[in-house]
Amino acid sequence: MFKSVLVANRGEIACRVFRTAKRMGIRTIAVYSEADANALHVREADEAVLIGPAAARESYLVADKVLAAAKETGAEAIHPGYGFLSENADFAEAVMAAGIVWIGPQPSSIRAMGLKDAAKKLMIEAGVPVTPGYQGDDQSDETLTAEANKIGFPVLIKAVAGGGGKGMKKVDRAEDFAEGLASARREGQSSFGDPRVLIESYITRPRHIEVQIFGDSHGEVVHLHERDCSLQRRHQKVIEEAPAPGMDAATRKAVTDAAVRAARAVNYQGAGTIEFIADASNGLKADRIWFMEMNTRLQVEHPVTESITGVDLVEWQFRVAAGEPIPLKQADIPMNGWAMEARLYAEDPAHGFLPSIGRLDHFVMPEDIRVDTGVMQGGEVSQFYDPMIAKLIVHEDTREEAAAALADACAEVEVWPVKTNAGFLVRCLEHPRFINGDVDTGFIAAEEAALVPTSPSSRTAAAALAIVGLRADEALRSNELSPWTDGLFAFRMNGESRTPVVLYRDGESVRADLWGIHDIDAPRHSGFDVEFGDEDFQVIGTPDHVFIDGAQVSGANTGDGRIVVFEDGDAFEFLPRLTGSASGPASDGSLRAPMPGKIVAAPAAAGDTVAKGAPIVVLEAMKMEHALVAPFDGVVESVSVAVGEQVGEGVVLAVVKAAEA
Repeated sequence: MFKSVLVANRGEIACRVFRTAKRMGIRTIAVYSEADANALHVREADEAVLIGPAAARESYLVADKVLAAAKETGAEAIHPGYGFLSENADFAEAVMAAGIVWIGPQPSSIRAMGLKDAAKKLMIEAGVPVTPGYQGDDQSDETLTAEANKIGFPVLIKAVAGGGGKGMKKVDRAEDFAEGLASARREGQSSFGDPRVLIESYITRPRHIEVQIFGDSHGEVVHLHERDCSLQRRHQKVIEEAPAPGMDAATRKAVTDAAVRAARAVNYQGAGTIEFIADASNGLKADRIWFMEMNTRLQVEHPVTESITGVDLVEWQFRVAAGEPIPLKQADIPMNGWAMEARLYAEDPAHGFLPSIGRLDHFVMPEDIRVDTGVMQGGEVSQFYDPMIAKLIVHEDTREEAAAALADACAEVEVWPVKTNAGFLVRCLEHPRFINGDVDTGFIAAEEAALVPTSPSSRTAAAALAIVGLRADEALRSNELSPWTDGLFAFRMNGESRTPVVLYRDGESVRADLWGIHDIDAPRHSGFDVEFGDEDFQVIGTPDHVFIDGAQVSGANTGDGRIVVFEDGDAFEFLPRLTGSASGPASDGSLRAPMPGKIVAAPAAAGDTVAKGAPIVVLEAMKMEHALVAPFDGVVESVSVAVGEQVGEGVVLAVVKAAEA
């Protein structure tokens, strides 16, 4: 066994690999960009090397810099994690040529499965069923358009070198094909340096089923059962589980056998995942599941497989890379209970799931479950990398228990001022369709109205009002003036008079009357009767944690007079004054950049007549494209940016003038 390992990656996966390495007594080495100088993976490593500027193309994607760091530190092995260089065959060859152990498959296997079109041809030869479609060499607009029409709409355009949903576009109508093709090509070029695409028939009710496989240098290949990753948004996985709901023994054998055949076809070594798409219109059937692609690396969702099998997949990667055989025979690999994983993203569901960046001033994760993360309180979510900040994993006896446990865990998440999808995850996990296992890849789009937060509950608003009162009273008792005391100078918790309190959120006022009470059984915990419209709440607590009718609600002080209340994973900010959003479409038709990024397309020009929802400017940020659309029917008054231009958050990109009634 090698004695040191460099992880050619960052964030959560680097920390995950380090955890196993340290348990096995292996020295850990991190690489980092300038943006990650204070990152958690850097702090957790035994040694760390700076490899370049913040942009991945100048640091994590530069093979020579990673190899130089390995040689400088005497690393005996390199683990690539996922993303970045993990499926780069040239990098794998360079590592091996340098006499360093490559913790991954042979370069020939990576190449065989790296391009979706070539992989499909190989799978057909190996007797693995594949999705109907076009994966030819002719990439002309005319041929691709003709093939799409031949397949029949809807179709799925996919970058041949793609992954993680990047470079993937669903097109419902022939007239939208050119736009979807152009966008898929741009994302393929930007993310993978390859604009080529393939086209597949779009399955109306698709389920995403994948099989974890493992091969060694002794010719053995095993599977570690299946995972279901059907809960997706824009082809990005959101919640994964193992085993797959509704999978019977016969179908499981068919799909796992096919996965093993696929791995053997490329003489696979190490951890890999064979991904299948299933037509779920009539349940899971062995003859309605097709090969989609292979990921020649460890998957983000590997913890659910670890949970049901009891296997440390990273340890297996180490042992197989060191020349050892797979530790277990196929018959000895267990499948116990049910596991689920939720991906916690730094994004704002209430505003189109736009990525959220910035400092993590408040970062609290649930206890008593597995949490894989690469950030910490005081750290930063950067615009340069993927917005996933943590994975929450539970393991229970049944699917129902796992869903309930994961919902409870997501509800305990407290993150601010960076926005997250924690509350959205809670609603997904508690949705009746999900609980019943009635899930396909279109679930989120179909149920989005019920899954995306709208406004805080009256209970949440009462908590905010009460916390304001508690802090005002505390400040008055200590003779400290602050934003909390402004307008509340006559307030006394033990007084008998009514105190009106007004806060603002998104420009709307929240008003209530507070009546001070005192808890004689807990003299350090006092509170109020809160009259909020037709509702009445009793609130007892401290300036940070309050109990509303006995149920605890948490709050955080932002330090500048604002307050944030956390409820079921959602974070609601209240202010003592009117405030407005600095991004997105304003009421005057101005389209502002929701985050820093690069302009990659400008479909509309000044003078164009546009309908509500028409794309005006396309911004690329955090490796994804975001279209800013017309907020109403009208005329484009101006477009103030050019393709290729870098813009900052809040910059006006275009202005749309409303059509006259």
